[in-house]
Amino acid sequence: GGTACVVTGQPFDTAKVKMQTFPDMYKGIVDCFVKTYKQVGFRGFYKGTTPALVANIAENSVLFMCYGFCQQIVRRIVGVDRKTKLSDLQNAAAGSFASAFATLVLCPTELVKCRLQAMHEMQLSGKIMQGQNTVWSVVKSVIQKDGPLGFYRGLSSTLLREVPGYFFFFGGYELSRTFFASGRSKDELGPIPLLLSGGFGGSCLWIAVYPVDCVKSRIQVLSMAGKQTGFMGTFVTVVRTEGVLALYSGLKPTMIRAFLANGALFLAYEYSRKLMMNQIDSY
Repeated sequence: GGTACVVTGQPFDTAKVKMQTFPDMYKGIVDCFVKTYKQVGFRGFYKGTTPALVANIAENSVLFMCYGFCQQIVRRIVGVDRKTKLSDLQNAAAGSFASAFATLVLCPTELVKCRLQAMHEMQLSGKIMQGQNTVWSVVKSVIQKDGPLGFYRGLSSTLLREVPGYFFFFGGYELSRTFFASGRSKDELGPIPLLLSGGFGGSCLWIAVYPVDCVKSRIQVLSMAGKQTGFMGTFVTVVRTEGVLALYSGLKPTMIRAFLANGALFLAYEYSRKLMMNQIDSY
């Protein structure tokens, strides 16, 4: 699921991070794509793909594993049998709980990904010198400057994004599946309803938490050039100096990516889960 998400959405994610961190450099999504292609070539859209793959595979593995556990916790809290189907709202709460665990594996790899994606802009603006353009060079730089805890820069803003965001993510996904199922079992849905439901869930997540993600990207990228203020300090600085709309810079590529990538994520997840369950049943 995580692999499908990255392969589908990485170019749009790269545009998002560039526009969030350096909003003055780009007039919009088309301008960002054209300039990136002219300056760095097609590979520029896939900068940070390796840590993105690691991040998404690790995050979604932990997320969906913990989702199952958290569903059981929700069942205990509401006092129902372990095989009882949860409501859409209860599934959303379980997804929100699960995201807190996924954040711990996501934050370090996402920091490396964001820095690689915005490396060209950091060099253009003179904030850093040339050279830090590989996964290993970024990892080595973090360890040398900040130690292992440096990988957790932006942890609080990542948590602030993930916990409420995944409530809307799983809530939107389950609501959409309920709509398409219209009385039937959700497990009988075909690929198109699953794609649309996943896309709807992803769109709900990003609409709800986009300003938080913008602050997180700035903290993780700009901390390459020196110490950054925390979430509230960065948030207030952006609003005062650039205005509220700066917090929504890069929203358009994010929404395109959210629909395509999360549709692919849930489609891959549901079909791989069914395949594994059939393998287990056959034994």
